Amino acid sequence: MIRYLRTRVLSLLRFPSHLPAAHLVPLHGLLSTTASTSPKPFSVKDFLVTDCGLTREQAIKTSKRLSYLTSLSRPAAALAFLSARGVPRSGIAAAVAADPRILSASVDRVLAPRFAELTEIGLSPSQIVDILSIRRTGSLRGNLLFWIQTLGTYHKILPLAKSNCDLLSANLDKVIKPNLNTLRECGVSAFDIAGGSMYSTRLFTVRHEVLMGAIARVEELGVERGSGMFPRALAALSFLSRDILHGKIQLLRKLGFSQDELVMILKKAPQVLALSEKKIQRAVEFLMRDVSLQAPYIAQRPVLIMYSLEKRLMPRHSLLEVLRQKGLLGVEWDYYTIAAMAQKKFVQKFVDPYKSSFPGLADDYASACLGKA
Repeated sequence: MIRYLRTRVLSLLRFPSHLPAAHLVPLHGLLSTTASTSPKPFSVKDFLVTDCGLTREQAIKTSKRLSYLTSLSRPAAALAFLSARGVPRSGIAAAVAADPRILSASVDRVLAPRFAELTEIGLSPSQIVDILSIRRTGSLRGNLLFWIQTLGTYHKILPLAKSNCDLLSANLDKVIKPNLNTLRECGVSAFDIAGGSMYSTRLFTVRHEVLMGAIARVEELGVERGSGMFPRALAALSFLSRDILHGKIQLLRKLGFSQDELVMILKKAPQVLALSEKKIQRAVEFLMRDVSLQAPYIAQRPVLIMYSLEKRLMPRHSLLEVLRQKGLLGVEWDYYTIAAMAQKKFVQKFVDPYKSSFPGLADDYASACLGKA
């Protein structure tokens, strides 16, 4: 452009035009016309902070996902639409932080039609923008109605949809309903899965053969369909491969559990196999070495392996050792009773009565439970 201007100016100087003065284009006019065609600079970060309500830290992270923007016209239109529909600034900020691409959604083709159909089923503007920050395509209206009827309320659906957005778009007749029917045949309800780990909601939306494989793996562990433990086992272990499950069973054998004790652990708490091998090994070694528990005792109470080692088992064991050495325990308590005791009750029974005799005892125990000791 600069080279063109230089050439143009030189040509005008060397070869004066014979055109009337009114037809000559002044140099400053040529320059100003050129400058006006340059795109105006814009800052996505500033827009996210000033207009959308994100913090500066959120904006820095979020702007990376909007690097493709060449202007703010579409984000500004989306923001104006959401504000006009009554979505509060805090709701817009939360939605943009969750999925900044909502700002790139077309108002006419996406946002307006979705707001219309979801308003019809009784969702508020804030609820709608929450859903649209998770999913904007697929059969949102039909899927949401189905899950509201199945689980009861929108508030139960939202956290599940955040962990598995396919709940809002998977085909109801070909995927979701057949999977739910299979789960019911195993004595597992939608509530059982929804109340398990968020990851387990994938059982609602996976291919049917994947679901059948997960059911088979749980049955291979000796957990029977229809038993009270089956839903929890399926929720916890459904996406672990046979090799991973076998490796953890072999680790338990190596740690000293007999075949009968392994069967007992898997029937009472199959969720143990969802723990990492490191967690299993550290917990079992602590219980056997430091607490002097035997394998049969642990197998009868496998939930002990699942308790937090750093924030529960070790702090309680250390505190009781101090009291035991001082001769203050009186009677020897069953270890499982102490480990399973609610934190408030444990403090009332084993910390509060000795605070005056041992200054700093309560603070040390509280710090240990926070993992600071």
